[in-house]
Amino acid sequence: MQHISRRGFLGSVAAAGIATLAANPSAAGQPTGSADTAPTGAGGRIPHEIEDHRVLVVGSGFGGGISALRLAEAGVPVVVVERGRRWPTGPNARTFPEITSPDERFLWFRSSPEAFGLPVNLPRFTGLLDASVGENMTAVCAAGVGGGSLVYQGMALQPSEELFHTWFPGGIDWAELDREYYPRVARMLQLAEAPEELVASPTYAAARHFAARVRAEGLPLRKIPMPIDWDYALAELRGEMRPSYTNGAGAIGVNNGGKHSVDVTYLARAEASGLVDVRPLHDVRGMRRLPDGRWELDVEVLDTSGRILRTLALRAPTLILSAGSVGTSTLLTRAAATGEVTDLPDGLGTGWGTNADRIYLWTDPGAGFGVDQGGPVVYGSLNWNNPHSAHTLIQASIPTVGIPPHSTMMVGYGVSADRGRITYDAAQNRGIIRWPTGGDSWIQNNHIGPTAQRIAGPTGHLSDSNLMVNSTWHPLGGAPMGTVCDTEGRVLGQRGLYVVDGALMPGTTAACNPSWTIAAVAERALDRIVRHDVGTVL
Repeated sequence: MQHISRRGFLGSVAAAGIATLAANPSAAGQPTGSADTAPTGAGGRIPHEIEDHRVLVVGSGFGGGISALRLAEAGVPVVVVERGRRWPTGPNARTFPEITSPDERFLWFRSSPEAFGLPVNLPRFTGLLDASVGENMTAVCAAGVGGGSLVYQGMALQPSEELFHTWFPGGIDWAELDREYYPRVARMLQLAEAPEELVASPTYAAARHFAARVRAEGLPLRKIPMPIDWDYALAELRGEMRPSYTNGAGAIGVNNGGKHSVDVTYLARAEASGLVDVRPLHDVRGMRRLPDGRWELDVEVLDTSGRILRTLALRAPTLILSAGSVGTSTLLTRAAATGEVTDLPDGLGTGWGTNADRIYLWTDPGAGFGVDQGGPVVYGSLNWNNPHSAHTLIQASIPTVGIPPHSTMMVGYGVSADRGRITYDAAQNRGIIRWPTGGDSWIQNNHIGPTAQRIAGPTGHLSDSNLMVNSTWHPLGGAPMGTVCDTEGRVLGQRGLYVVDGALMPGTTAACNPSWTIAAVAERALDRIVRHDVGTVL
């Protein structure tokens, strides 16, 4: 019997708020920023400066962090510009916002509070999350030094060889990724599975129930490696720190530390080299190719309220775009539409996908989920026998305050051939996601949803947030390898221009959450860029 309903999921984002905004995309914040920001400087004028550099990297997530570190190791100086702020953590820190008491730290100031169900009178702040609302789809993107690694659950899943070759274009050897690049990323992120001592504790009852239900249905079950020092969670159980892992509060950043995100791994090592300059609160608003062949970025330097302190023209012969699928695609499609960059590939903006994301609120009064639910993720069910219908289900915990009692989260993603595109909208001055009506419905209705209901069991009730508003936390594509870039991220026909992030992916990462594959592909790309382009292009 089908128990999946249309009741909205009220977890880390408010689906009702996104639905309201989706009906009125023009309300999605101020795309240019200058009109609603008071000028500063002498005489009320915003200072403007021009700087010349060797390599510019836009964005500080996996692609940007890996690019910066590997180029620095090759002796190349790099400037990394990141629109968001730094989010330092440590035992008992309160840097990240709490889901149970949301405030302005949730919201990137150009995004709409309604997109996250937040009060409209929140102070302006360069917060963590930004909603990109398009046709039939909303993508949630992170802002901050470390990019999406700050807020991702951290699941490290590597697609099988069959899955990879089914969904990725030729030119990348899976065996090489498996032998060299996935392990390299695993070492950097110090991947580890949750220890049994932790899983056996009372606060991980929801994880144990998920595992029991998966086994009862005869479905595959495995622990998922995570970029986490689990000793932090064990210390919480001993009362040595305020709960952050063990009550599910780390869904929007882990305050206690112990999460090996990009800012404390790749970027920390890159900055320690002395060759990498990471600049937070530097928001890139445009790009162009200069007559001499160099690249130029238009940058607004912000304070944490979003006020423009000064503007910059940053110039370099090499530009690496790592602003995420939506951010990178927006910069490129804007440059093409305005003529700032000519002869960009015709496939720009295409190949965009959602990774077939699905988020369910799972309610079952008899399951014994518990009031405090430890996280972030322990187990997953990897249903990968058929590469054309492969999908993954996991249980993820959040604080239970504000959601129906006896509830937890179940999250799914899978393979899908459905693709949209990102196009530049001059009226809104932003890239707009164009997603087909009913996109991903085949994999979701025939595989992800039924498997989720099997796991929930006859007494479990699933509320599917995507039935209220389609959304994804895993936007992929827009500058995909094979049509816009080569497999190392070189933009075809554009010397010195690279894409190294989720925009390079072919709209899916083959039934896995994207981070490990994006990072492995980036490591492979930088090996080849360092070997072949440093000293010639760079």
